[in-house]
Amino acid sequence: MALPPDLAERLMSAVLGVRRVVRRRVRAEVSGPHLPGAQSELLRVVERQPGIGVAAAARELNLAGNSVSTLVNVLVEAGMLRREVDPADRRAARLEVTDAAHERMASWRKARTGLVSAALENLSEADTESIAAALPALEKLMDVLKEEA
Repeated sequence: MALPPDLAERLMSAVLGVRRVVRRRVRAEVSGPHLPGAQSELLRVVERQPGIGVAAAARELNLAGNSVSTLVNVLVEAGMLRREVDPADRRAARLEVTDAAHERMASWRKARTGLVSAALENLSEADTESIAAALPALEKLMDVLKEEA
C-alpha cells in the first residue's frame, strides 16, 4: 500500500500539537514548578516500575545512563524521587516516586484528562469515533517504533 507522502509529517504535527496545547493549558491549571519533559517521563517510568534502577530507566527512556543519573539527582533534590540502595547490589540504586510526586502526577493526569475529555465532547460523534478507532493502530505504531530503537 502506498502511503500518502505527507502522512508521517501530518501525524507527528497533530500529535505534537495536541501535546503542546495540553501541556500549556494544564501547566496553567496545576500549581507548582514546571517539570521539563524528560523529568516527567522519568517520573512516569518510575511510577510504572517502582524500584527500577537508573540503567534500566535509561534503557526505557532511550537515554544515556549519565543523563538519567542527572535527572535522578534533580528529582531527588526536588523531593520527587527517592533513591535507595539496592539490597542485592549495594552499588546500584533503586528509584521510588515520593508521595509529593504521586500527588502532583495525579493532579496533572486529572487536569489533562479533564481538558481532553471536554475537547472530545465538542467534536462530532463521528470524529470522536474515528479517534477511538485509531487508538489501537497508534499504539501498535508506538510499539513498532520502540522495537526499532
